[in-house]
Amino acid sequence: MLKGFKEFLMRGNIVELAVAVVIGTAFTAIVTAFTESLIQPLINAIGGSDAAQGLGFRVLSENGSTFLDFGSVINAAVNFVIIAAVVYFLVVLPFQKLQERRKRGQEEEVAPTDTELLTEIRDLLRERQVGDRS
Repeated sequence: MLKGFKEFLMRGNIVELAVAVVIGTAFTAIVTAFTESLIQPLINAIGGSDAAQGLGFRVLSENGSTFLDFGSVINAAVNFVIIAAVVYFLVVLPFQKLQERRKRGQEEEVAPTDTELLTEIRDLLRERQVGDRS
């Protein structure tokens, strides 16, 4: 029962799925920051809303000015890179090394070539002929 569970966990699909979820979550933060900090203020500039706070610049429009906040987007991008690096170095890389070790322990037997097989057959036939003469 535990052996089957271990084999299930050691398949690459589970780790890849977990990595995809973590990266997807981090990427969601980038997209959210992009929309809240850049797209929404542009829409507010057209509609006439208060400016946002943070690192960026002010855009003038007919209804006043709007502040485009690049700080949140940069912060989300840095978070994404950090999360991706941590996941890669602490989950993906060790898992790949473990998979390589498991594969080394299960190396396939090399099949003999046609010439080797024919040589072996020839030698066996010679041995049989010598054995029949005695």
